[in-house]
Amino acid sequence: MPTEVQEETLTLEEILASLKEMHRLILWNDDVNTFDHVIYCMMKYLDYSESQSEKIAWKVHNEGKCAVLEGSFTEMEVYRKILQQEGLTVSVD
Repeated sequence: MPTEVQEETLTLEEILASLKEMHRLILWNDDVNTFDHVIYCMMKYLDYSESQSEKIAWKVHNEGKCAVLEGSFTEMEVYRKILQQEGLTVSVD
């Protein structure tokens, strides 16, 4: 059985942005995900405590967004894809 490989193309802007030393993973507010789902994802994938995850969920709800992780572009892209697969609205800054 052949293995499927998904190829992703990056723009010049994305490549240049990846050269920055530190990037942030931004979680955005939406009208789809529940507090419980956001808290679950923060705990499962980012190893936040339940209390920290609740604070993140409230900050996103009240301010519209929250930086939830910092690191290399490659690392942030991995987490962005994981959280997007969970239905969360995230971006890398």
